[in-house]
Amino acid sequence: MDERTRTYRVAMNVCKPVARWGRIQVEGLETLPESGPLLVVGNHDSHWDPIMVGIAALKRRQIRALAKSDLWQVRSLAPILNGMGQIPIERGKSDAQALSRAVEALRAGVCIGVFPEGTRSRGKVLRARSGVGRLALEVPEAHVTLVAIEGTTDLTGFPRRPRIRIRFFDPAGGQPRPDEPPADLSARLLAEIRALVPPSLSYRKRKHAHLSPVSED
Repeated sequence: MDERTRTYRVAMNVCKPVARWGRIQVEGLETLPESGPLLVVGNHDSHWDPIMVGIAALKRRQIRALAKSDLWQVRSLAPILNGMGQIPIERGKSDAQALSRAVEALRAGVCIGVFPEGTRSRGKVLRARSGVGRLALEVPEAHVTLVAIEGTTDLTGFPRRPRIRIRFFDPAGGQPRPDEPPADLSARLLAEIRALVPPSLSYRKRKHAHLSPVSED
């Protein structure tokens, strides 16, 4: 049975020209099981991250992301998000209801996508939120796949074409262990990802910072 909803397919296909323009390169798709509970954990530097990861994984899975609840306040966007099976979560808070929905979906065999940093890095090192670890440990049968997302911050550099690279891989430290504290698990998974892709500012902000004069005392 195909888990991909019509709304999800349409949304991904509408954005595919952006991915092609960004010369997207996808690696490690074989680490995404085609069925069963799956938790995809990635870095977050750009608004485009969930879209590019969704396009990269489309041949194998539909990723239902934990997305900031503010997006549902946009009338035209709310039905699309619901049609894509996205789960609203209040950013910066311990949202027990959202985590409960994610656990329920995982147990039903769905693929859930999460960003352990909880928000875009904006070029800064952020700590991993413990919710990712709690989610993985609540559903021990879920497979955890990491994804390193690179180049999405350069999509703001039009007409300069970026090179987007999406790398799926299994944690080198192994799948979650039952005795592993949630916060430690979240930190371990994020550390593996960030070892491949350091935090990055958007192209425009990097360019602005480079051109800004340095003040002298």
